[in-house]
Amino acid sequence: MSEPTSESIPETSEQELAERGSNRSQRPQSQAFREFVGADWAPRTEPDVTREPVADHAARRRDAISAAFAGERLVVPAGPLKVRSNDTDYRFRPHSAFAHLTGLGTDEEPDAVLVLHPEESGHEAVLYFRPLAARDTEEFYADARYGEFWVGARPTLAELETRTGLRCAHIDELPDALAKDAGQVLLRVVPGSDAEVEALVEKIRGTSAEEADAALAEALSELRLIKDSWEVEQLRAAVAASAEGFADIVRSLPAAVAHPRGERVIEGVFGAKAREEGNGIGYDTIAAAGDHATTLHWIRNDGVVRAGELVLVDAGVEVDSLYTADITRTLPVDGTFTDLQRTIYTAVLDAADAAFAVARPGLKFRDLHTAALEVLAERLEQWGLLPVEASVAVTPQGQQHRRWMPHGTSHHLGLDVHDCAQARREMYLDAELAPGMVFTIEPGLYFKADDLAVPEAYRGIGVRIEDDVLVTADGVENLSAALPRRPEDVEAWMASLAR
Repeated sequence: MSEPTSESIPETSEQELAERGSNRSQRPQSQAFREFVGADWAPRTEPDVTREPVADHAARRRDAISAAFAGERLVVPAGPLKVRSNDTDYRFRPHSAFAHLTGLGTDEEPDAVLVLHPEESGHEAVLYFRPLAARDTEEFYADARYGEFWVGARPTLAELETRTGLRCAHIDELPDALAKDAGQVLLRVVPGSDAEVEALVEKIRGTSAEEADAALAEALSELRLIKDSWEVEQLRAAVAASAEGFADIVRSLPAAVAHPRGERVIEGVFGAKAREEGNGIGYDTIAAAGDHATTLHWIRNDGVVRAGELVLVDAGVEVDSLYTADITRTLPVDGTFTDLQRTIYTAVLDAADAAFAVARPGLKFRDLHTAALEVLAERLEQWGLLPVEASVAVTPQGQQHRRWMPHGTSHHLGLDVHDCAQARREMYLDAELAPGMVFTIEPGLYFKADDLAVPEAYRGIGVRIEDDVLVTADGVENLSAALPRRPEDVEAWMASLAR
């Protein structure tokens, strides 16, 4: 192939690169069109909106943050839309701190910002966002990101004020609102939430304040450690929808076995339930058959599903409020465990039950992990797999048993599948359990196909059992108990769904 000559190379366009994505557009631009498209629309029907049940809970959460940062201005962005491919965006999900303090969920209000303005007796909370544009504006018909013609009607300021109980203002007012009392009032913003808003805050401050912003993120994360009654209701709904999704998975197993990418069949079935019953999946579904089950976060899901093997499914429905379940069940593809599969599965179940047995208010969060791992170490010793005694393996200097269970046994659950992640160690791992905490219990054993430290029969078997747990006044409640856990119950449940 010949090289292009200078004569054959087109001259560089003067059009800015950022503007070229609209080159395919054939939207009308004439004044006549603008006048015509903006006229003769029926009056808008005012939606019947009421104050949402979450509004009072969100107000109490804001009060708690207000008390922790008296006299300061706090900026909590929802976050922007993010480009997926050229001019198409990912489905929007607001930042979890924003959702927690406003009660807004699903895909509502990209670019919105909640600001807590300091007052003598606390803070005034104001929600800044881009409201519905009039039909005689260019946004109405030409803006593919925000325009009503393209993405539907946005709420008005009055609508969101009614729903949330917050004072609402146009997003264009945000810069002046943040600049008020600049240099006299400490300004904090949630880091990693919205680059443009963070840049605006930094410009107003005139200096970086990473530690101040980190302290705000920490406090917002720790605020979610104890769930209120409304949050628990949302988590119950997420778990119930997820249980339905797991039942659909069992019904789909014959189709999964027949498909060359059967794991995708499982993933798709659960994803459909998540969209039908909620906002979507709370995290990428793990549908791991055979040896793939030994990869902890297997989300490629492109493998075959074979009769006689196990399939590990780790999945959760995120409901419209953005609270998510996180459940794992390991299922025999043909409905019946082999003897060895049952032995390994029972060891994992016993480890989970050991964590359940000790879980109660006052126990340290880290002790759940210890209780589960002691059981697994004992079984691994009984099976002759440990190079040392179990009592040696569980010491800090040992840990040989962790070859087959390298992850933690529990994590907090809520708006994020790994909720409260910015909390301090003493408030998380070293904290005592308290009523209202919601977390997972999820031990596992994973014997990889190329693991020469175990007998050949074990290789390619991965088992995890994960349940969602609410701490009560005198113990814990297994929120996901409706999904069978004991091997004989799993088999009976699968048989009932196959009829």
